[in-house]
Amino acid sequence: MSDVTLNPQAQEGEASFGDYFALLKPRVMSLVVFTALVGLLVAPVGVHPMVAFSSILFIAVGGGASGALNMWWDADIDRKMKRTMSRPIPSGKIDAPEALGLGLTLSAFAVVMLGLAANWLAAGLLAFTIFFYVVIYTMWLKRLTPQNIVIGGAAGAFPPMIGWAAATGGISVESVLMFMITFMWTPPHFWALALFTKTDYGDAKVPMLTVTHGRRATRVHILVYTFILAAVCLAAGFTSIGGPLYLTVAVVLNVLFIKGAFKIWRRDDAAAEADNYLAERKFFKLSLLFLFVHFGALMGEAALAPFGLGGW
Repeated sequence: MSDVTLNPQAQEGEASFGDYFALLKPRVMSLVVFTALVGLLVAPVGVHPMVAFSSILFIAVGGGASGALNMWWDADIDRKMKRTMSRPIPSGKIDAPEALGLGLTLSAFAVVMLGLAANWLAAGLLAFTIFFYVVIYTMWLKRLTPQNIVIGGAAGAFPPMIGWAAATGGISVESVLMFMITFMWTPPHFWALALFTKTDYGDAKVPMLTVTHGRRATRVHILVYTFILAAVCLAAGFTSIGGPLYLTVAVVLNVLFIKGAFKIWRRDDAAAEADNYLAERKFFKLSLLFLFVHFGALMGEAALAPFGLGGW
């Protein structure tokens, strides 16, 4: 009789390919890949298709490595939150040391290969992004300050700068503005999530703004950051990567986003609880669309440029 027959749960506990893929935070990776691709494609220089493909691949690997290292460090608090307790490490499918080894290996591989495939500025930015996300945000800021998601959001904002650097070998006003769009988008996006996840962050003793300053203050912060985000998004429309298409999209989306932030700001907890945080959930879903459509519009401007239709 085989070991599996003797212990029918042994096979169920083994990690599958899907578990290892989940360790790389594929949803976050998709955002990394897309914004990095846009940064590369809107750059004012042509890039060989193989260089472009390799660059995006290694940026994706670096993003996945960051996710694995984040899950390795945060396994203790992931076990306490309903939203994260089914992740590969807290669920027991992957051991923490294994996740650490995979994350470190993929990090080194991604940085070196991006340097060889594109240039060392892009590789350096990728290395700094991984360091910032894992050490500055995950290990330090996340459990220290309610500004964790504000400062830590820089890690998720670097990919378009990396894509731009892979194409041009430099940094510009345009790449900094693409960074700023994601950077300013991150706080209202995550604070909306924190509003309707209720006690998750408190249970895990993570000093999210909702825990340290309360839900009223969080609603005010969401509104303030939404206005700043709108200004950054519109500013990008008047640079070389912007144009009529992007600016139209930015105006419409930011009006909707500000309207959603106002709805959240005007509500109290009793009203939110009564409809199961409907406005907060809608705002969070809109925030997901917000970023992808903005960067999609930038890519659209780049696609129209050869026909004399994109840009100013």
